[in-house]
This record gives sequence, structure tokens and C-alpha cells, in this order.
Amino acid sequence: MDAVNALVRDGYAPLAAMVLASRGLEEPSQAHRYLNSSTPLYDPFLLTDMGLAAGRVGLAMSRGEKIAVFGDYDVDGITATCLLTEFLRQNGCDCVPYIPGRLEEGYGLNPIAIEYLHGLGVTLIITVDCGITAVEEAALCKQLGIDLVITDHHECKEQLPDAVAVVNPHRPDGGYPHKTLSGVGVAFKLAAALSGSQEEVLEQFADVVCLGTVADVMPLQGENRTFVTRGLEILRKTQRPGLAALMQLSGCDCRNLTATTLGYILSPRINAAGRMGQIDLAVELFLTRDTQQGETLAKALCDLNRRRQEVESEIYAQAVDMLPPGKLPEAIVLADESWHQGVVGIVASRIAEEYCCPTFLICLDGDHGKASSRSFGGFNLFSSLTTLSHLLESYGGHELAAGFTIRRQQIGAFRESISRLAAEFYRSTGPKTVLEADCVVPPEMLTLRGIESLNVLEPCGNGCPKPVLVMENLQVERIGQVGGGKHMRLRLTSPRGAFNAIYFSSNAQAASIQVGDLVDVAFVPQINDFRGERTVQMNIQDIRPACKTPVDCDTGDYLLLRNRQLDASTAARLLPDRMLLGQVWRYLSGMGTSIEETPICLCRKIVRWSDMPMDLSQLLTCLDIFQDVGLLEIRMHHKYISIRLLPTQQKADLNASQTMQQLLAAKES
Repeated sequence: MDAVNALVRDGYAPLAAMVLASRGLEEPSQAHRYLNSSTPLYDPFLLTDMGLAAGRVGLAMSRGEKIAVFGDYDVDGITATCLLTEFLRQNGCDCVPYIPGRLEEGYGLNPIAIEYLHGLGVTLIITVDCGITAVEEAALCKQLGIDLVITDHHECKEQLPDAVAVVNPHRPDGGYPHKTLSGVGVAFKLAAALSGSQEEVLEQFADVVCLGTVADVMPLQGENRTFVTRGLEILRKTQRPGLAALMQLSGCDCRNLTATTLGYILSPRINAAGRMGQIDLAVELFLTRDTQQGETLAKALCDLNRRRQEVESEIYAQAVDMLPPGKLPEAIVLADESWHQGVVGIVASRIAEEYCCPTFLICLDGDHGKASSRSFGGFNLFSSLTTLSHLLESYGGHELAAGFTIRRQQIGAFRESISRLAAEFYRSTGPKTVLEADCVVPPEMLTLRGIESLNVLEPCGNGCPKPVLVMENLQVERIGQVGGGKHMRLRLTSPRGAFNAIYFSSNAQAASIQVGDLVDVAFVPQINDFRGERTVQMNIQDIRPACKTPVDCDTGDYLLLRNRQLDASTAARLLPDRMLLGQVWRYLSGMGTSIEETPICLCRKIVRWSDMPMDLSQLLTCLDIFQDVGLLEIRMHHKYISIRLLPTQQKADLNASQTMQQLLAAKES
């Protein structure tokens, strides 16, 4: 409380002070630095090779050479391409933007594009948001007499391309203070180096730098926070007719524009151009100065995004129909000839979250397939693909999202192998699905004024997330469905307040609640403005059973048991006595023959029912003991645990359990 009081004395509202203190910002000076939205920008020439890059581009400008800006087909790459193209054209350059076709060329600099640009008479290629791994492509440029300047922000590999300049804040031989620039952020730095005035370039291009930074989920700290704050100001009154039309058509409220608006409303529409193979629509949207053309392009992007949503729904339905009946595999691997390569990544993400396991969707074309994959629960995709690289033709990505190419005949072997790796991972480490919340708040603090005070944290995003609060011991008074049954609306009450809540993509069964339950909720606080009436609303992130007795969620002791790494003290902590075993069994047997819950919710319900302390490791140990002696059958599926009680005619001897024997032996060792 001392930290909260210090922040309140400094002028922060109590609820904002609680959130800041929970994030470790105990001194007002720390909070000021964390929230500072006007950090001075670093000198562009602190970036390694920036002098070489600016020198070569400046020479091309003075000579009247034909320059190509080569980008990527996501929002970061599109905004970077358009920023540098517009800047160079304004300075009299003959400049052509080039973004490769996602389906035809794939990601990054490639021979098809280089040969095409060479044919146009291009003598200098500047990459933005790509190029850091283009070693072979750089050699081709040199062979054709094209100079290459690389600007990128992705991680560097051991060998850098042989280019005139390689500008990247992640260069191991660099000392740039801010490592988390986006691709458009690095492109901005090059334009600023050429201009000589960062402020002038920022005044003109902060809107596009802001969009790319938010869309690429860069941490909103340091320079990025300055970019986004300034960009939001300019976007509210943007002079780009295409962007203005897109914001109007997508329903953006320019008065309350936030980084969240950019990430969830504007970015998908811009991304649709690359996903659906019409990247020129997005490029022209940013570059046009014609109001009528801007409106036409914005409408085309919105139409394209709706088509993308339709294709996504079609692929999702097909993929779900292809899932095997009964127990799902540890990893989902599906393939089809009709799927759209630009959309399967979104579907893979949706399926991974819904079915709680890593998901791989493969677009087949003849004997080959291109896959997009998404992780779940901490499973490292890139590491796993590296392990199975002998089954793949190529692969790339990172631990949460990756892609690869594979021969059709290898898909079965890949499915079996990746499922085995996933099973081993979850068995040894367990899924990492903990929701991090800022602080527990009492009902009386959740007021319109209190929620408004949280605006001090804006812009919110990666590095400065929207506050997630927890309120405990609320009673479920009413449950309803909205959005055609897709979402759940709740009325939650306590003696000190009542609240409306929305829980997107959930229902009572999935949340394991019913009217009358006492629950704790984790939520993002909102103000709902409906027909001029402003009310407090909870945007629920998770629900758990309320419980007076603290429940430890850590499963470290249980994993030591499963991996046969017990020592005497751990075994003593885990070994359940007869009373604990009896209470757990009585609860389970009173719930019918089939139970499906998240393990932590089940644990909290048993503790609340029995008023007996128990941690999650102890519960899982009890369940293993019961399974050993044939009382029940367990199926662990990452997020959920399914329990089926088995019919039995005789009393089970719990001491005969292998788990019990292992615990007793370890305790005596």
C-alpha cells in the first residue's frame, strides 16, 4: 500500500495507482518513465550502417537512378514500403514500390522479383521489413549490377547478406539503444537520416509508423510509444484520403481512437490485401491523394476483408469436420487441396485456441503442401520443426507461429512425430496457460470515474497492456446469450455492487457456471455507451469458482512425480492422507459419472466444497491414485481434464496404487 499511496500523492487516481504499483512501478519517477509518450528520438546514425545506407540512397537521388523499395505483405511491410516510396518521390526520385505476391513468390527478396526489377532498369533496391536472411538474393543483385540496401528488424542470423548496407537494430555489432523498432520504424529512421530532421518526417509519417508498429505488436515503450502517441493524434485528422475512408467505412470513432482500434479494426482490413492476393489495393490506399480513389480503395479492402472472413469460416468448418472422432490428438495436422494459403494461418490460430493444442493446416498442391501453424500452451513450434526438419523441405518462423513446405507422402509421418513431441512436452512441463492479472479490486472502486482514470495508461498494447483486474466473490445472478449465441452476457452481484459483464466466445457450459454460483472474475474494465447512457461493464477474460481458502496452482511437485524425480521432502508434500483422498472421492462421486473441467477450477470447487486445503499438485496426485486402482479414467487434454468414473463391485486398495507406492518409497529414501 505504500507504493499506491505514493502514486496517489503524486496525482494518480487510486485505481490507476493500484495497477501501476502491481506492475512494479512503486516510485512516481518509475511510473512517469513507463508512461512517457514523448521520449526523444535517438539519432538515426546510431544504427550500424546507417551512414552507408543514407550515402548510397542519397547518391542515387542525386544521379536520378531508378530505385525500388521492396517490402512485405503485412501491415508493417506495407506501411514501411509506402513511407519510403512517398518520401523518395517527394524528393524527386524515380521510385517504384514492390511487394511480392504472397501466393506466387512468398515472403522476402526473391530471384523472380530481382530479375523483374532489373528489367525495369532499377539500379538500387532498398528492402524494408525483410532482407536480413537474403544471402543468396544479395549475391544475385551483385551479379546483375544492382546495389542493395537492407533495412529490417527481424533477428539476424550468423551470416549477413553482402549488401552496401545492412541496417537492423538487432545487429550484434550494433549499439542502437532501442532494439524493438518495427520494420516501418527502421524505414522511418532511414528517411529521417536522408532528411536531416526527424521531427519533419515524423509530422508527415507518424500515422503510418503508428499503424505498422501496432500491427506488428511491437512493445509500446520508448520510441515506439512516441511513434504511436503522435500517430494516433495525426490519424484522428488524417490527410490521407484512403485511410480516412477506411476508418469511416470500418466504423472507427476518430474521437476515441486507440491502439486497440488499429489492431482489431484497421489492421485486418489492410492485411486482407496481402492474404487475398491483392496487395496493390493496400499500397495505393496509402499513396493516393485522390479522395474518390481513396473511397473506392477503402471499399474494396472492406469487401476483400469480408470475403476473407467468409473463406476463413469455410476453411474452419471443413477443418473441424476433418477432426478425428473421440479423443483428439496431441497436435492437430490437417491438409486439403482447396484451402487458401493466405487465410489458413488465421484458422490455425482459432483452432489451436479452441481445441487447446498446436495446430498445423496444410494447403496441398500436387505432391507438395504449404503449411501454417500456431502454438498452444508454450509448445515451441520452431524448435519442433527443427527436430523434424528431415521430414520437411523448408521451414521458418518462431516459437508461436511457423510455416513449412512438405511432400504429401510425408504428412502422415509428420503428424505422428509432431503429436509425439507435443505429448512429451505437455507430459514433462505442462501447458503454460496462466492469465496474468494486475490486481484484485473491491466493487466500490469500479466506477465510471475510476475506469476513466485508467486512460493514463494509453496507448495500451504490447509492453503496456490494458489493465486486467480481478474481483472476487461475485454471485451469478443472470446468464444470457448474445450475438446469435456466440457470446455470454452476465449479471454479477455482491453486497457492495452489481455489474453487467460480457464474456466473448463463451457460454455457461464452457465457463462451467450456473445461476447462483459464487465466482471470481478476471476482466478488462469498460464503459458501455448505449444511447447516451454510460455504464460500467466487465469484459471478462476468465472465470473461476470463488474460494476462501487459497489454492496453489503450481504443478511443479506433480511434474517431479510424473518424471520420477521425487526427493523425500517433495514426496511428503504430495502424499495424500486418507481424509484428503476421501474428500476428493466423495466430491467426484457426487458429480455423476463424467466430469470435464480445467484442473484449477476442479481443485477450487473441491476446496470450497470440503473447506479443506489442497493444492493442484495434490489433486492431480489423488486422481492418479484413483486411476491406478481402476476407480476412474482420466484424459488430460492440455487445458481441460476429463474424468469418467468406472463401475466397480469391490472396495479398492489405494495402497496398491503405483503412484502411492512411488510416493511412499521416495518419502522413506
